[in-house]
Amino acid sequence: MDEFLICLDPVTARFYDRIARSVQRTTEEVLQDALFKLAGELSLESLARTREPRS
Repeated sequence: MDEFLICLDPVTARFYDRIARSVQRTTEEVLQDALFKLAGELSLESLARTREPRS
């Protein structure tokens, strides 16, 4: 599996740390899930745009 390094500002890092603790998962797992969900949403938006009629 590929690994990526992302930099988060301290406030964002604390946000994801708190979420991870509240659901008893690692911060990495929470970030992974969040990025996966965002990728899916962006893919659906892109597909919807390509299917729109062009004028």
